[in-house]
Amino acid sequence: MNQQALLIAGGEVVSTIKNSIIEPSLINNTDTFIWLMMAALLGAPVSTTHAIVGGVLGAGIAAGGPGIANWPVLGEIAASWIISPLLGGLIAAAFLYLIKHTITYREDMLQAAAKVVPLLIFLMTWVFSTYLLMKGLKNIWNLDITTAGSIGLAAAICVYLVVKPRITKAAQQMDQSKDSINTLFTVPLIFSAALLSFAHGANDVANAVGPLAAINDAIFSGGVGTKASIPVWVMLVGAIGISTGLALYGPKLIRTVGSDITELDKMRAFCIAMSAAVTVIFAS
Repeated sequence: MNQQALLIAGGEVVSTIKNSIIEPSLINNTDTFIWLMMAALLGAPVSTTHAIVGGVLGAGIAAGGPGIANWPVLGEIAASWIISPLLGGLIAAAFLYLIKHTITYREDMLQAAAKVVPLLIFLMTWVFSTYLLMKGLKNIWNLDITTAGSIGLAAAICVYLVVKPRITKAAQQMDQSKDSINTLFTVPLIFSAALLSFAHGANDVANAVGPLAAINDAIFSGGVGTKASIPVWVMLVGAIGISTGLALYGPKLIRTVGSDITELDKMRAFCIAMSAAVTVIFAS
């Protein structure tokens, strides 16, 4: 999912890293600009967002002075580092509060779940579809938020009509227990995890290949440009890189986040994944 997200919706983030943190036109030497972006890439192994933004900013100031920095854009990025965790926590708390008061605190939990779980899937489909239409198809079909939201709403209604009877039937065959309710959250959790992976691919992975796109522009154009197209191969490098990293080094981190930080059941995991996805999509 990360690969598709980077190719479909990551272009804008790549462009921001490449062109908006510093003013490329103020660097007259192409070699200096290439080394600047190489220095930013060397800082990537910890947090791509913090390291890449800081690397581009630091190397840019070293090459062209403080005036090269685009401080308003940097202010927005820095603000998101504070706002995003707070927003994610609030959204996760809101989702969990909703689930508890509409499902687990009810006398007939299964009947309540049969009504609420399809609505949660409906919400996920609406958010995902709207985002995909606005970001992923931007270069083909430029939609405003009202049109994209309307089409996404239609897709969400179709999905709701498909999953509603299935979840109702599954609930009728279960007993009144929290374990049964958790079982009903398996499908929403898978969808929310996929949505989160898409959001991550459109944001963090795009951050990492931003300097590479800038280096590619500088080499093939023979100068430092402020606007240029982002080649598909640059996006593919990030997509292949995250897939390889996930396969080789991802399991340990997955276990740490999934079980070692706090005890999670499927309902809590769903709230976390959905809130993180909504937050990252909003920030992207």
